[in-house]
Amino acid sequence: MAKVDSCVLVADKRGAAWDALLYVPVVLLLGSYSAKSWYGGDQTLAYVLMFLASFIFLIGANRVLATRLMLLPASPKALELAKKSVTVTVKSGEKIELVKDLRYFPDYSGKSFGFVGMDLSGRKRQFVFHRGQFAKESDFKDMRSHLSVYK
Repeated sequence: MAKVDSCVLVADKRGAAWDALLYVPVVLLLGSYSAKSWYGGDQTLAYVLMFLASFIFLIGANRVLATRLMLLPASPKALELAKKSVTVTVKSGEKIELVKDLRYFPDYSGKSFGFVGMDLSGRKRQFVFHRGQFAKESDFKDMRSHLSVYK
């Protein structure tokens, strides 16, 4: 495998479509059951269902806009590995260098990973990366193998 020290990320449109296929029907279903309960006389259940619909909508919107399509200012655009730190460049242009308490969290399916760490100002930061964000499959595998030392 080729050694990868830095990687520029791309938008994962295929993953965004799959996430939309997951979240949109769930939000619509919860919203319609909420409306049915509201007009059916069970307002308490309607409030709970609308809360769940709103909560899942926010989760889905964040996942699609921030991690898949990388449209939000805090979305990671580049990833650089050094010997004792990881630098993430976000869309707003800020470079966040994680230097302390780095932890790597792979998923069991091998399609994404996340890591958490403290930046230079002492603020805890966390990032999630998906396989579709890497231009080549080999870049994704290499990045996972390099980050596994922080497990």
